Amino acid sequence: MNILSALRSKPIAESQKNTKPFATPKQTKGIEIKSQRELDYMRESSRIVATVLKEIGEMIAPGMTTMDLDRHAEKRIREMGAVPSFKGYCGFPASICSSINHEVVHGIPNARKVIKLGDLVKVDTGAFKNGFHGDSCITVAVGNVSEKAAKLMRVAEEALYKGIEQVKPGNCMLDLAGAIEDHVKANGFVIVEDFTGHGVGRNLHEEPSVFNFRTHQLPNVRFRPGMTLAIEPIVNAGSKRVRILADKWTAVTVDNQLSAQFEHTVLVTETGYEIFTDRHKI
Repeated sequence: MNILSALRSKPIAESQKNTKPFATPKQTKGIEIKSQRELDYMRESSRIVATVLKEIGEMIAPGMTTMDLDRHAEKRIREMGAVPSFKGYCGFPASICSSINHEVVHGIPNARKVIKLGDLVKVDTGAFKNGFHGDSCITVAVGNVSEKAAKLMRVAEEALYKGIEQVKPGNCMLDLAGAIEDHVKANGFVIVEDFTGHGVGRNLHEEPSVFNFRTHQLPNVRFRPGMTLAIEPIVNAGSKRVRILADKWTAVTVDNQLSAQFEHTVLVTETGYEIFTDRHKI
């Protein structure tokens, strides 16, 4: 989840402040290198996130509402001893972001938003436990979807792993951004440039920004062991441009074409990476 970009109308210093239930002791500066104890805490928070997303991916069905998914996520996060990272953050009212089809990110769960056969549903959530966050997102195809929708979802997930494969000491953010951008473009889709990934740990959003495309704004940050990153490419079928709805959260494509997103919380190790939110290990 990258709420910071959605709140671009607010000063960044303000939008980065944590609100309850996060209650972190202070906002840190720069890129944090986590200790082994801190990484173990993050593994636990991330395992909770992966568990919840795996469950939602298996239970989602036509006729359910996005509020059904939110209630399940909050119940399960709390049952596992954590609190939802998103709920209350900068005023966000729910435990997940649920974005359907042309909705790009930060969709607010709603009891009247019914999931239909053929939908692409993006579910993004986080968990906070022992002072640390985990953060991840999946896109779920509800039943049979169009060939284009299936390809979009596949390419978005592949792009995430193309980026993750670049995470190792000695490489830099530009290697990750380029790998994601090249794969998406080669398949005829576009990267949404209004949102980026981010560092994650004590705070839901930390330094550095993790771009998914080459840009002069990209800091020349090299990966170092102990860095923890939320990598989250967002891929559109049409225009890369988005607009924010009146609820001031939900971003949608300007041309009403489909969007897909996948995200993992990832550790930079001495030799490469470890995916903390790997659902296949649950």
